Amino acid sequence: MKYDKEMLVKRACDARLKAYSPYSSFCVGAALLCSDGEIYEGANIENASYGATNCAERTAIFKAVNEGRRDFEAISIVGAKRGEEIGEICAPCGICRQVIAEFCNPDFEILLYDGKDIKTYTLRELLPESFKKETL
Repeated sequence: MKYDKEMLVKRACDARLKAYSPYSSFCVGAALLCSDGEIYEGANIENASYGATNCAERTAIFKAVNEGRRDFEAISIVGAKRGEEIGEICAPCGICRQVIAEFCNPDFEILLYDGKDIKTYTLRELLPESFKKETL
């Protein structure tokens, strides 16, 4: 599916504004594209116990899965300190990469924006030799 990468990054930037990050002040937004063009946004949601914090990528994926979706094409992810411009890429953490691998094929695209350029990676590039359901 052809899609507008700039639009998907803009949606992630919009989602970033909804972050709840009173502890780190680091705001992350994600925009998850389904195969029919529908987009689910997510923002990071922190917790005082830190371990209960949820990343933007997982927020978007869990929202979509909760709505019965399993047909994902791409995700864009942006992050920066609250009040600051995006100046470097914000790559998904290991847990988010594993969650993406649960629902997406190895060629799923992950768009990372550094404030100037969009860098596109596949899941295979960011999580080689992943633990899969077939492993069980």
